[in-house]
Amino acid sequence: MRALALACAIAAVSIGSAAHAQIAAPGTEGYKIFAGSGDVIATYLGSTASYSNDLLLQNTNAFLFNNYATVPGTSINLGSFAPGTELLFRLHVNNTLDDFYTGPASRNPDNQPHARVQDNWAPGTTLVSFEDLFNADFSYNDLSFSLTNVSAVAPVPEPSTWAMLLVGFALAGGALRQRRKQTVRFAF
Repeated sequence: MRALALACAIAAVSIGSAAHAQIAAPGTEGYKIFAGSGDVIATYLGSTASYSNDLLLQNTNAFLFNNYATVPGTSINLGSFAPGTELLFRLHVNNTLDDFYTGPASRNPDNQPHARVQDNWAPGTTLVSFEDLFNADFSYNDLSFSLTNVSAVAPVPEPSTWAMLLVGFALAGGALRQRRKQTVRFAF
């Protein structure tokens, strides 16, 4: 009976800690991660995912963490990179065989951002939270980790967005010019 009570207590603590996985703030989707100076340290923070996920650093194709097998708090020294080097992380979903990446939505098969990257989450620390479902709930609670000696940069608009913006400015400029011509005509 005591063994059963102890097992239930341990399960409750495990479930409680999994439910409190750190999640990067909304509005940080699609940010890129760039190396600073010094060694980059990655620390696994937890997950509430139903699927088994592997985290890899694409730059070196190194396996970092698995959300089921890695103990929260485990840290790995990724080494140092030239300052300004983009660090590209990949989440491999073992159940579906999907791969999702940090950075812009265009890197992912469903054209959605699958990682939030919150710079200065703690002093000198960036928080990264992944979503592991294709075009789904986007709760970003499926694998979270922190990084030191990096910085996050907001996504740059896609080329099509820039093109639409330039067309809009051109149309607004043309309309203003037409209006000025009509105003000058009626002034005499």
